Amino acid sequence: MAGSEIVREGLFFGESPRWHEGRLWYSDFYDRAVHALHPSGVDERILEVEGQPSGLGWLPDGSLLVVSMVDRRVLRRDPLGNVGVHADLDHLATFHVNDLVVDAHGRAYVGNFGFDLDAFLAEHGVEGLLGEPGPSATVLARVDPDGSVHVAAHDVVFPNGAVLTPDGRTLILAETLALRLSAFDVAADGTLSGRRVWADLSASMTAPDGICLDAEGAVWVANALAPQCRRIGAGGAILDEVTFSQNCFACMLGGDDRRVLYAMTAPTSVAADASARRDGRIEAATVAVPGAGRP
Repeated sequence: MAGSEIVREGLFFGESPRWHEGRLWYSDFYDRAVHALHPSGVDERILEVEGQPSGLGWLPDGSLLVVSMVDRRVLRRDPLGNVGVHADLDHLATFHVNDLVVDAHGRAYVGNFGFDLDAFLAEHGVEGLLGEPGPSATVLARVDPDGSVHVAAHDVVFPNGAVLTPDGRTLILAETLALRLSAFDVAADGTLSGRRVWADLSASMTAPDGICLDAEGAVWVANALAPQCRRIGAGGAILDEVTFSQNCFACMLGGDDRRVLYAMTAPTSVAADASARRDGRIEAATVAVPGAGRP
């Protein structure tokens, strides 16, 4: 079990960390901006996203894709810095659009909340998520390089972080409120099939939010219910665990050797509270197995 350290403070709510060209890129929901943090500690504000940024990824031409959550769009920032709408998911997403992963061909798989989580919790409490009425299912979308939008999978429960294996043939998806990781086979045209439970995490009460993949095929999971990231093997075995100072909502393996586990932490994900205080942090720990696959 590795020890951790705080590498940046003063965020509202950090999400979707990505290791790209020697820096940790991330979104801060309520700062409404995408940032890039150098290992030296220099933090650059890259792009303002009024619609609240989340998932990040890059197209083969170097363009940055950014989820704009509340208007349910994916934006594209080209290598010259020009920003426009890449895709509109309003006809598919039933609440805020959230995380994404981009494959080697430029196809983006994009999740959405499916329902107003904060309003649901205010009415039903956490017990309502685990019992009746239960969370509403939604779809996982696929955005092709031309910006066209398709349903990639039906009946997923709070589709959140996702990873693609190095060969691009398997997508593993965090279904946060179902307490599971699901896997899909990826066809040459990007369609998904062969859905199965990759890891049932209900027994350990692990709510997988952001996730990342390592070179041994294990998945690091940010557990939204606790100040920890867990390394999960196929089937659900907990192979390792790192404790942080606050609840963890996303993680990424970065650094020059991809052995630094970065975690985005905060006291809460409730929007009214998280948007009012800069209590969010980026924390880090060194682990044994380097990162692999996408993102």
